[in-house]
Amino acid sequence: MTDSQVKTNSLKAWILAARPKTLSGAAVPVMIGAAATYTTARENFQWLPTLLCFLFAFIMQIDSNFINDYFDCIKGNDDKETRLGPKRACSEGWITLHAMRIGLVITSLLGCLVGLPLVFYGGYNMIIVGTLCVLFAFLYTTKFSYLGLGDVLVLVFFGIVPVFFTWWVSIPQEMQCFEPFILFLGIACGLVIDTLLVINNYRDRDNDKHDGKITLVVRIGEKKSEKLYKYLGATATILTFNLTLQAPSFNCTISNIIILGLLYCIYPFFHESTYATMTRIKHGRELNKVLGLTARNMFIFGVTTTISILLFW
Repeated sequence: MTDSQVKTNSLKAWILAARPKTLSGAAVPVMIGAAATYTTARENFQWLPTLLCFLFAFIMQIDSNFINDYFDCIKGNDDKETRLGPKRACSEGWITLHAMRIGLVITSLLGCLVGLPLVFYGGYNMIIVGTLCVLFAFLYTTKFSYLGLGDVLVLVFFGIVPVFFTWWVSIPQEMQCFEPFILFLGIACGLVIDTLLVINNYRDRDNDKHDGKITLVVRIGEKKSEKLYKYLGATATILTFNLTLQAPSFNCTISNIIILGLLYCIYPFFHESTYATMTRIKHGRELNKVLGLTARNMFIFGVTTTISILLFW
């Protein structure tokens, strides 16, 4: 069955609307946060809240996708003739607006339900964190993405918040404290995931400017956006590499330095290659290829960073 044959409000329609390929962006920060927790707590590592963090992240990613699909459709930003990105469920008629409203309410409530038990592990502040995650999922599409502030939200809610609070709830309460290492690890993760938003907005820069959607890419222009994409990945690599070198458990031997260096060459290699592809294509639907490569790179960063944490922290 092709996309043009998708039945309205069918299971396939909802799967397409959920955008499963975007779930790596939800998994990576939780994976990194869990790895950092394990190296700290070891035998006291708590698996249940970690699994709840993964589940909450997945649900909120799907919720964000539904919200984006619905509001961009009613704002007219998903015009089928001019849209360059992957097809969207509401604008294609795969899911009715009424059904999508119900869907995004269900996913929002389900996210709250899954996140609620984390109160037993992280305290009542987790209610505030969860509420802000749901609130800003709506504000991102409806307000902040039009003001060029979407990148800030990605840094916070796809970097700092999931990494830090996965660490916070997965560690015994008597060990919970503010840990700068985890904060900087979250920042690095957020920078990498922001490359996905940058390439998405880079592809759509002309349409966004026409529609009055003033993203960061629209504000700074083509050339600076290309450099931004490049240096986001480079900065994250340097930051995580330095964090590993400064980790209390890191044994600074020649073999460890070599292994660490090789490990941290993997993501930059793929990122630089993708950057070259991006600057060669520059315009049009072909940039969707770069979007897919960037998602792959994000996952590579997550895996290599997780391995380095488990080996050396």
